[in-house]
Amino acid sequence: MAGPRHILVLSDQVISQIAAGEVVDRPASVVKELIENALDAGATQIDIEVTDGGRQVIAVADNGCGMGPDDALLSIERHATSKIRDVADIERIQTLGFRGEALAAIAAVAHFTLTTRPAAALAGTEVTLAGGKLLEVKEAGCPAGTRIQVRRLFFNVPARRKFLRSDQTELAHIRQVLVVYALAHPAVGLRLVVDGREVYRLAAGATLPDRLREVLGAELARLLRPVSFQGEEVTVTGGAGLPAAARQDRSGQYVFINGRPAGAPVLSHALSEAYRTLLPPGRYPPVFLFLTMDPALVDVNVHPTKKEVRFRHPGQVRDALIAALRGALQPPAPAPGGPGGGEAARPAPAAETQRLLITDLPDRRAFSYPRLPMIPPAAGADGAEPADRKLTTPGMEGQRPDVPSGPPPDSRPAPWSWCRVLGQVGGLYVVLETEDGLVLMDPHAAHERVLYEQFMRQVLARQVRSQGLLAPESVELMPREVAVINEHRDVLRQMGFGLAEFGGAAFIVDALPACLGNASARSVLAAVAETLQRGGARGGAEHWAEEAVAQAACKAAVKARDTLRLDEIEKLVVALAGTEMPYTCPHGRPTIIFMSFDELNRKFGRA
Repeated sequence: MAGPRHILVLSDQVISQIAAGEVVDRPASVVKELIENALDAGATQIDIEVTDGGRQVIAVADNGCGMGPDDALLSIERHATSKIRDVADIERIQTLGFRGEALAAIAAVAHFTLTTRPAAALAGTEVTLAGGKLLEVKEAGCPAGTRIQVRRLFFNVPARRKFLRSDQTELAHIRQVLVVYALAHPAVGLRLVVDGREVYRLAAGATLPDRLREVLGAELARLLRPVSFQGEEVTVTGGAGLPAAARQDRSGQYVFINGRPAGAPVLSHALSEAYRTLLPPGRYPPVFLFLTMDPALVDVNVHPTKKEVRFRHPGQVRDALIAALRGALQPPAPAPGGPGGGEAARPAPAAETQRLLITDLPDRRAFSYPRLPMIPPAAGADGAEPADRKLTTPGMEGQRPDVPSGPPPDSRPAPWSWCRVLGQVGGLYVVLETEDGLVLMDPHAAHERVLYEQFMRQVLARQVRSQGLLAPESVELMPREVAVINEHRDVLRQMGFGLAEFGGAAFIVDALPACLGNASARSVLAAVAETLQRGGARGGAEHWAEEAVAQAACKAAVKARDTLRLDEIEKLVVALAGTEMPYTCPHGRPTIIFMSFDELNRKFGRA
């Protein structure tokens, strides 16, 4: 005799609601699916209306291709789609949707009305459902395109409705969806109406920079560097944020693969690696990156909501993304011949080298540092330098900035076009006035940045100047550090280090890169060993070892409490303004903190 049956076949209604839970978990999910369908239909204008955070009404109308009566009825069936035909099509998906689940899932948990008309048809079709049950099909007068209205979302799934947040929270998620697709498709016009009030009206035919300014503001757009890179299998375009725009979460990072907002672990790793020398841990830059590749090289059929993709060759995608970001953020390799290469070196136009005007400086005799003794503006009577160790910028000695003939070029913007040194606070931080506000500069972080870029330019040009030590130093390291130094000894020699094994865990250092000045060989080599050991497992960057050496060497070359004179501050300000990345040191610490006049006025209660 057969035992009791425990396994039952679920009803179509339960199956539909379970499937809907995978695709639709809140009002923003409905908006996302309907926007994707509109984009796939070729719409150039999409209008969205929301009431009560999407609980009561969500309506999305587009001017896309529309549907005839038969297609309109089939579109609400599960697994009915116009975007793929067979298994082979799944491997080359070029549309945002393809599973044929969205409309059926939405209709299963709401009151659903679909109104649509192809441009060539005289009349449209209106289909009405409630909880997945077909109620009515009729002709309707309507504009070309499609309009879908979703009312009383989750009316038949009270548990899901109970988990919805406040109207403001749900509306914030809807606005975020709109922002994502507005950036992904800037040529498409978008309009959002909330409770009868227009919140967004984004014009069609916009470019990405225009759309960024419209959606995220001119201030953020100003802090972006253009990204353009052509790899073997992937093209990367978009914008990369400067360190000054970094935030404490990844909410400002947007990555689009073939127009689809999506992510992958390899992309997060590439972003972290590209900004490793620019930002400290826990800070994330805003990026707006568009990856274009053969659809056959990316698998979008990974996640029910298509939030994550898989790449056939993730290493190539990672390397392309790192190269694209570093190309936008780091100094370019010099022309053949490099600095001092005569005619082979590209002559810099005057406007490019004269980007900073320091004028109207206070008289040196009136310039003093709090907590520090007054320092005479010139050398002593015998011509000797003062006893304090100077923080100087190699190659900047004796130089004074000239008046620029015009504004700095947009391709390499300096952090300011005019500034005035006001003083130094806390015995360390330099206070500057610029045309836009007040700047606090950490001179030691700034000096690290100047040294690092100078060092890397020499390395990339293969013209590192080495300086022999008067007395070679013996440096003893830990066994692991010895191994990593030996592994990268050729790199170190190319970078101007003269070192030889001295038995056991000791090395003899008889030369250092000239740009490091009078740095201690012991501190430099120890810092280099530690950095190389920590970064030995990193990959995907062509010059990562050289960059690691330069970071460590520059850090070791700068001391935390060196006394600065006014002329040295001026030289350092000029040198920092001339760097490619003046906002952070090579380790990601900020070099300058900016406070605009608008912010100061707000803090003091001025209009």
